Amino acid sequence: MAMPDQTLYRRQLQRLERKITRCETISRRYSWIRLAVFLAGGAASWGAATFLGGPAGWITFGATAGLFAWIEYQHRKVDGWAGTFRIWRDMLSEKAARLVLDWEHIPIPTARANAADEALATDLDLCGPRSLHVLLDTTISRQGSQRLADWLTTSRPELEKITARQVTVRELAGLERFRSRLRLLFRQLSSEPLDSDNLVGWLKTPYPEKRLRRVLVLATLLVIINLTLFGLFLAGVLPAVWILSTLAYAGVYFANQAMIEEFLSAVIRLDGELRKFAPLLHYLETYPYGDKQALQQQCAVFLTSPDQPSQQVGRIKFATALAGLRMNAVLGVVLNLLTPWDFWVAWLASRQRHRLAQLFPAWLEAFHELEALTALGEFAALHPDYTFPTLRPLREQALEGQGPSASGSQTRTVFNAHQMGHPLLPPDRKVRNDLQIQALGELLIITGSNMAGKSTFIRSVGVNLCLAYAGGPVDAGSLETMPFRLYTCIRISDSLGDGFSYFYAEVKRLKGLLEALQADPSGLPLLYLVDEIFRGTNNRERLIGSRAYVKALIGGQGVGMIATYDLELAKLAENYPQICNMHFRDEVSGGKLIFDYRLRPGPSPTTNALKIMEMEGLPM
Repeated sequence: MAMPDQTLYRRQLQRLERKITRCETISRRYSWIRLAVFLAGGAASWGAATFLGGPAGWITFGATAGLFAWIEYQHRKVDGWAGTFRIWRDMLSEKAARLVLDWEHIPIPTARANAADEALATDLDLCGPRSLHVLLDTTISRQGSQRLADWLTTSRPELEKITARQVTVRELAGLERFRSRLRLLFRQLSSEPLDSDNLVGWLKTPYPEKRLRRVLVLATLLVIINLTLFGLFLAGVLPAVWILSTLAYAGVYFANQAMIEEFLSAVIRLDGELRKFAPLLHYLETYPYGDKQALQQQCAVFLTSPDQPSQQVGRIKFATALAGLRMNAVLGVVLNLLTPWDFWVAWLASRQRHRLAQLFPAWLEAFHELEALTALGEFAALHPDYTFPTLRPLREQALEGQGPSASGSQTRTVFNAHQMGHPLLPPDRKVRNDLQIQALGELLIITGSNMAGKSTFIRSVGVNLCLAYAGGPVDAGSLETMPFRLYTCIRISDSLGDGFSYFYAEVKRLKGLLEALQADPSGLPLLYLVDEIFRGTNNRERLIGSRAYVKALIGGQGVGMIATYDLELAKLAENYPQICNMHFRDEVSGGKLIFDYRLRPGPSPTTNALKIMEMEGLPM
């Protein structure tokens, strides 16, 4: 599949702009026509009434009013189309911005998502400004955005969940209309992200429902007694004792009015909150899923009768309509004299609230999961040159590790990436590389000059693994790997609050790596990425400490990469076969440093610190 073309997006945007302009032109015409019909119709009605009589005036007025209403309807319809086209335009502009990493035009989530692993998120730019999360986040709720962040920043993959997500994301990648329709429906309702926590919390708030049932029974009995006594009074059988029973009923009503108002205001509030979710849930309920079995399974909770969202929302609207009738002062008095109206409606609202409290959390769980999956599907659709990785179970790897098979085939590598790039680099600046790691216990020491690409490369490995663990496609021609726990030590900062220097903070992080490298209860090996070692101390102690630390890393239940400009560390490969040297290089051409960002075997043959100093005019 070809990469989406910016020219195609520009053409689509131009077509939408033309449609918007046309709608605005028609809307202005309708405004003038409305004014003309109003003035002309008023004059014609007056003239007809004056010269032809009252009936002619009323007929003319009715015809004018009908014409005016029809024009108003058409006017609103045109304005509605214009609003829809503007939303489509904005959504298309966002897609184009995400494709070329135009960060200025990529929306930033209103609330920063919390990372499951803060150090991992910081080291690999997974969350925060200009991060992978911002690039992918097309969700429409705060909870959906957080779900996506959780998937991207997890350091422990769950193979079954990843595989299931991949299947659904593949289906969603081909459903452009489905993905866009969900976002369009919401943007037509609100410009703010959905936030369901308050509504869920309110649904679970305890209310005095037992007391309401008791009072409902009492109020119903009193109304029956009132009507019976009033009927006997009209028949002349009894005196006006119905007044006493009515006063008793009024006492019960006013004694419980606060409770009734609480229930009735609750159902009205519930109806208002559901207005934001109802069109989205209804769309998921009625969508023709066809052969998209994974997507249908994800949305199964919306398809089960009689608990479908449309039916539940309809019941809530019915209760809200009944509660609304009492807003009329006269009608409210009549209804409550003839029936225990407010008590019945409050009881009905209580039942609907209780039922929705059981269903709504499950709807939201499925919806927020779908949001995150849809964001990954959008990312896959924008990058058809990316590939879905293959994650091989540990059991399969263990069987292969027993040696060559009878046919002579060799054990597959534990990590094999072909043409791997970094998804946060613009397409015109991206250089892709291959990487193979043969077996557990290996350590790659990546050397190279300043700015040669070492740090970016090890981040590419980490970012693509995070994408793979989320269930999305990776920036590679192919990627096959066993599942690894992830550990990074790339961006270290001192902590003034804790009194940690940079060096001490780095030591603590590196100690954590040695602890993580020990056998894990889950059985998952570790993949670690380190950018320089012991940068916060002098050269002599750094070299001594670095050598000892590298020796402690090799041979464990994991694999790793260390990016460094310290060429002395590369010499360790002479005595330790588990260490493999790779490098990036540079050259000077025309007084400028040239980098090709290609990963090559062996230690780096070049350095450029003195070259940079000389080029910038510093003393040598």
